[in-house]
Order: sequence, then C-alpha cells, then structure tokens
Amino acid sequence: MNKIDRSQVEAELKKFVGADVYIHSEATSFVFVRNFKVNVTHAFIAGDGPYRAAFRFDGHGWLRMEALTHAEVDGNGRLLLAGFDDRGRMNVALHVGKEPFPE
Repeated sequence: MNKIDRSQVEAELKKFVGADVYIHSEATSFVFVRNFKVNVTHAFIAGDGPYRAAFRFDGHGWLRMEALTHAEVDGNGRLLLAGFDDRGRMNVALHVGKEPFPE
C-alpha cells in the first residue's frame, strides 16, 4: 500500500458513485463488517492526513472511516484504504469493490 494521495483516492472513490458495491470495514477490536452491499450515492475523502473517507448510500445512510493513511487499488479494481499507527500496525480498514469479498 502507498501513502494516500488525496486527489487520486478521491478519483477512485468517485468510480463507485451510482453503483452497487460491497464494503469490507473494520476497526481494531471494535467493528467488523464484510460484504455489506449498498448503492453509493456520494463518496468523499477529507483531511490533510490522516484522512477521513465517507460513503452515502441508498439515499439515507452514511459510512465514515477516519484515520486512513494508505491506499491501493488491487488487480480486481477494489479500492483498499487502511490506517496505520506510528508503529506500522493497522488500526482501520475500508475496502470497496463491485464484487463480494472472499469469505
């Protein structure tokens, strides 16, 4: 994964607007969601690093993840966002793709 380039990630997020997508999201010891299917109506990234990313979905819901530091688009076109602490440990993850993630 590479450090987030905000404009590049914003462009990748916009590719999912108007599409049904599957989301994988987790935060260390707090949240784990896999293959949560939604229709994305808006997508944002904000901050100066670490970053916040948010999806508005199905016209009435929001998912927002904070403390994101790294990003990657994998070979299947999935956007993988993660936040690492100063010791290199992953604290948060937000992955989005148009196909379900492997279980």
